[in-house]
Amino acid sequence: MKRVLRFLRDEQGTETVEWAIMVGLIAVAAIGLVLLIGGHVTRAFTGLETGMQSIP
Repeated sequence: MKRVLRFLRDEQGTETVEWAIMVGLIAVAAIGLVLLIGGHVTRAFTGLETGMQSIP
């Protein structure tokens, strides 16, 4: 029982877990942003390519 209480009171390593969660959330947000913007960028470059091909 003492080990369980000591484990619950021990805060060593909690900061590492908090940082890991923050980094994970930032990574998920960055991936989502890339997926969201990726289609728009592809369409923009496709339009530029089409426009440049029509120039003699």
